[in-house]
Amino acid sequence: MTQLSPRLLNRRFFLGSAAAGATAALAACTGNDSSSSGTTTTVTNASAAPGRPVTIGFSAPAADHGWMGAISKNATAQADQFPEVTFEATEGTNDVQQQISAVRTLIDRDVDALVILPFDGNALTEIATEAMSAGIPVVNLDRVFASPLAYRTWIGGDNYGMGANAGRYIADTLRSRNVSNPVIVEIAGIDSLELTQERSRGFREALEAQGLRVTARQAADFTAATGQEVTAQILQAEGQIDALWNHDDDQGIGVEAAIRQAGREEEFFMVGGAGSRRVMDQIKSDNAVIKATVLYSPSMASSAISLARLLAQGSGLGGLAEHEVPASITTYSAVVTRDNVDDYLAVGFE
Repeated sequence: MTQLSPRLLNRRFFLGSAAAGATAALAACTGNDSSSSGTTTTVTNASAAPGRPVTIGFSAPAADHGWMGAISKNATAQADQFPEVTFEATEGTNDVQQQISAVRTLIDRDVDALVILPFDGNALTEIATEAMSAGIPVVNLDRVFASPLAYRTWIGGDNYGMGANAGRYIADTLRSRNVSNPVIVEIAGIDSLELTQERSRGFREALEAQGLRVTARQAADFTAATGQEVTAQILQAEGQIDALWNHDDDQGIGVEAAIRQAGREEEFFMVGGAGSRRVMDQIKSDNAVIKATVLYSPSMASSAISLARLLAQGSGLGGLAEHEVPASITTYSAVVTRDNVDDYLAVGFE
C-alpha cells in the first residue's frame, strides 16, 4: 500500500473521510505536577498507545500574567506526556505582528498541527486561515478567530457562563442573607476584548433575572495595579457595598489590596474569576473577603495539545460515537466555594 504523508492525511481529514488510526481518549483523568514554577494539569490516559510521530507548533501571548503563564506551562507539560510528539513553542508576545511572524515560522517548518491562543483573534485570523489552507489543522485556544475557516477545532472557556454563574452565586448569597436593594460592584478585565464583554453580559443578565443590577462597574485591564486603582475609586464613591465580582484572580491581588487598605473586608463578600491557587487557599481558610471564584481554568491548554495530537495523527476522540474530533469544545465555569474547594485545588494555577 502507498504510504500517505502526514500532510496528505491532514488534507484527507479536512475533506471528511474516515479518520485513520485508533481513537484515543482525551481525558480519562487529570494528573498534577507541582513545582516551584507552579502547578500544571495534564490529560492522562494509560491505555492510549503512542501514535505516529508528529510535530505540534504552539503560539500564545506573553506569560506576563499568572493565567497566561499557566497556559504555556500546561501546554508544554501535556506535550511531554506523548513520546511521539515533538513540541515547538514560539516565544510568547503581546505584539500582534510578532505573533503573526511566529506562526508563519511554524507554518514554514511544516508542523503537523498548530495550537494558537491569539493575542487578538481578529488580527491572527488571516495567518491561521493560511495554515488551514496549507493542510495544517489549527486548534484555536480560547480567544476565538474571526472566521471558522481559521481553525479546525476551538476549545476555550465559557465567558458568558462565567459571568452568569458569578451572578447566580451572588444573587443566591444575597437572598440567603436577606439583603434587599443590594449594591453590587463589578471589576472587569479589558473592555475591548469580546471575552470581557461576554463575562459582563452574563453577569448582568443573571442578576437581572433575579431582579438585581450592577451598581458600579470599572475595567481594570487584567492587571493588579489597575485593579487596585479602580477599586479604590469605587470604594470612595460607594459608602456601602454588599457584593463584588472581580473577573480575574490575578487582577484581584490589587482589588483585595484596595479593600484591605480601606478597612472594609468585613463589609461585603467578593467573588473572583479564573481559579488561582492563591484564591482557593483563601476560600478554604475562610479568613478573607473573597468567598468564591468562578473557574476559567488554564488546563484547557492541556486539552488543546491532546486535540492537536489527535488531529495530526488522524484519530478521533474516544468515548464519542462520531469518528471525528468535535469542531468546538467549551469548558465549564464551576463556582468554587468553601464547600467544594478541595475538589478543585488540583487545577488551581500559580
